[in-house]
Amino acid sequence: MATLKSFVAATLTAVTLAGAAQAGGHSQNIVEIAAGDAQFSTLVAAVTAAGLVETLSGEGPFTVFAPVNHAFAALPEGTVDTLLMPENVGDLTNVLTYHVVSGKVMSTDLAAGASLVGTVLADSNICITAGDGVTIADGTGMMANVVVADIEASNGVIHVIDKVLLPGTAPKCM
Repeated sequence: MATLKSFVAATLTAVTLAGAAQAGGHSQNIVEIAAGDAQFSTLVAAVTAAGLVETLSGEGPFTVFAPVNHAFAALPEGTVDTLLMPENVGDLTNVLTYHVVSGKVMSTDLAAGASLVGTVLADSNICITAGDGVTIADGTGMMANVVVADIEASNGVIHVIDKVLLPGTAPKCM
């Protein structure tokens, strides 16, 4: 049942974002696109709390792997509330910048197979695997799926993911 709910949520997100992208073209930046969709309300609150709105609204280009609300809800209870506390802004910033890659990487730019990719969080990598879909291994070894790819913004691109990526030791990348 949880899988069906995740599929329905991802499908609704895809339809909503595809419509927003077509309506808005490339005139909106990454933050504006995220703020315009309720499925990203937790992400937008986190970006705001971390003081990253100006940065992610800047020139870029950036590639953002954007978790939807149900991805944040899947974290252990209390995790989001703890990260949003002012005294934890450093940890929150680390988690959020782990979702960002410098440059604009479209899904069509990915070669088949696995690639280790550096994030804007210093000395941190994710492993992106392209094949029948795109998956991302984070620093804990957990996998996220790209459920909507290539939402173009004026300052980069957004790929919607179904899990919050967490930094840790370098992910296995085969």
